[in-house]
Amino acid sequence: MDVLDKKPRTKSSSRLVSAPPGAARIDNIEVERYRLPLNPPFPPAWDSRPRTHFDAAIVKVTTADGAVGIGAGTNMEGIGDYLELFIGADPLDLDRHHAVLSNIDFHGGRPWPLELALWDLAGKIKGQPVWRMLGGSSGQVPCYASTGVLRDVGEQTEKVCALRDKGFPAVKIRFHRADWRDDIRALEAVRRAVGDKIEIMVDCNQGWRMPWDTAPAWNYHQALVVARELERIGVYWMEEPLHRCDWRGMSVLHNAVSVRIAGGEMTREAHMLEDLVERRCVDVLQPDATQTCGITGVARLAKIAAAAGVAFTPHTWGNGIGLLANAHLFAGCKGGPWLEYPIDPPEWTPARRDFMLAEPVKADRKGFITLPDTPGLGIVLNEAKLESRRIT
Repeated sequence: MDVLDKKPRTKSSSRLVSAPPGAARIDNIEVERYRLPLNPPFPPAWDSRPRTHFDAAIVKVTTADGAVGIGAGTNMEGIGDYLELFIGADPLDLDRHHAVLSNIDFHGGRPWPLELALWDLAGKIKGQPVWRMLGGSSGQVPCYASTGVLRDVGEQTEKVCALRDKGFPAVKIRFHRADWRDDIRALEAVRRAVGDKIEIMVDCNQGWRMPWDTAPAWNYHQALVVARELERIGVYWMEEPLHRCDWRGMSVLHNAVSVRIAGGEMTREAHMLEDLVERRCVDVLQPDATQTCGITGVARLAKIAAAAGVAFTPHTWGNGIGLLANAHLFAGCKGGPWLEYPIDPPEWTPARRDFMLAEPVKADRKGFITLPDTPGLGIVLNEAKLESRRIT
């Protein structure tokens, strides 16, 4: 007998173990897709095609006794093939759900909005907000304003000054012009206008590309030249200066410059994000629970980052439900220094971003989001508006 066969084998089931007798069980899962037309269109710096609509997939997980958990994010392509794996299961078995979703993520599209709904449901069953379930002591979340549009120098300067005047302590602007020197000139104008009263971050948008964008990412030498310029101007962090898997390049860059290196927003698997930390590639880790590892996995990554002295602040460019979920993670895992708050009017406003919610997620005059003490994620849908936006 082969040595590998000496250990007794166990059978694995394609289905989850049912909930114990008397416990709540998952009875139904629904995924509906919605579309908000955008006029004027939104022209994100990372996309060569202005967006004329904004889609969101909303998932609802219902127990037999009527409790409902809500999540939202990407379109979750192919998720319908796997929903049966959760029916009849214990909604509080979050580690088991996370393991199954990790397998689904490998075989299909990103399924993590479903895990958001499971956490929301678990919070409602336990009577606790998710941020407290994760170990947080306060629902106060400091935010930075994250812009998304490339503008001419004068307009960009005005926008950053307006965000400063709204109370945000830091603002992130985008690079992605044809010549990076033009990006530097725009950044210099912004710094002259705001002085040292706020921090400025720069997203270089080199980590990934849209499907039709074949332009190569910067190499190490290009990134180093830009990083030296950002040091001179006093930038707080430099985001995605290299391809997301260029660990060697990021590690060398991290050690060569004083400006902080940030990344990890769309990196798919947990071990790849752990490598970013262990190889000293980043000073700031940015996984998004709607895109990578869900709340369970990102909370684990936040602990790994904290142990290594790496800041944890999730990416949140998406919709208001994703923003809420990542805000709960930030509060529960003691992230810092600020959470990303996407805002760049008129093309990207809280009303557009959060069109599925009864009220947009608002930042106060000091740049803080206050998470509710209500159970779960605190999601309240605008059901009437959603009905008119349903994609059939």
